[in-house]
Amino acid sequence: MKESLVFQDVTFAYGANAGKNASVLKKLNFAIKAGEFVSVIGPSGSGKSTLFRLISGLETQDEGRILMNGEVVHNRLGRIGYMSQKDGLLPWLTVMENAALPLSLKGINGKDVNEDIAEKLEAFGLKGYENRYPHELSGGMRQRVSFLRALLSGSDLLLLDEPFSALDAVTKTIMQEWLLEQWEETRKTILFITHDVEEALFLSDRVLIFSECPVEHLEEVAVPLDRPRTLSDLKNPEFTSLKENLLLDLRKMVTI
Repeated sequence: MKESLVFQDVTFAYGANAGKNASVLKKLNFAIKAGEFVSVIGPSGSGKSTLFRLISGLETQDEGRILMNGEVVHNRLGRIGYMSQKDGLLPWLTVMENAALPLSLKGINGKDVNEDIAEKLEAFGLKGYENRYPHELSGGMRQRVSFLRALLSGSDLLLLDEPFSALDAVTKTIMQEWLLEQWEETRKTILFITHDVEEALFLSDRVLIFSECPVEHLEEVAVPLDRPRTLSDLKNPEFTSLKENLLLDLRKMVTI
């Protein structure tokens, strides 16, 4: 299986004259395989969001290389789908217009495009809401529109930054199951930031852990669950034991 994303000896610190305390990554190496679902967890301020900013091209590494599909890509911003904690929908645009935004920005439009997006909205459980505005949707619906917009970016690599953290517990569970269904169908490569250990283990093939600052390597946990997954997997003794051990490890990293 080819590698979708590779970090080779990547070093990054904030500020041109940043001191040691501003260093975030130091000669970091890791790889994400095409089609993998990988979660990233770690204490607040450990560098998870900085990692996404580097991957997306919003920040530039001081040293090292970042490869996508085996190539160094300097302008990565337009080649990655991004979904944040806040849905980021534009309030003056309808659901259809928000979903179509990545295509509109590329000058792609027309009847066939609108019909294709309408079909996708139906598949996402949003049929009948095409002409609604974001304030008329539930939190889960807004996140579905946001995810569809990320998919329509055309990228095979999706960065999801705590997309469900603002949802209530029931909606969050529904959205986790829904996301797995969409991933099983599209097999996009997903890198997912979360503070929720159970969420990370339930969704992912692997979990990468930020355990130091600056980050020189990422601890890795392989999730020993078959796919497709259901909520009953959360009661699996192996899953429960892994969750408890991971929580204990994370507690050791937190200073109050």
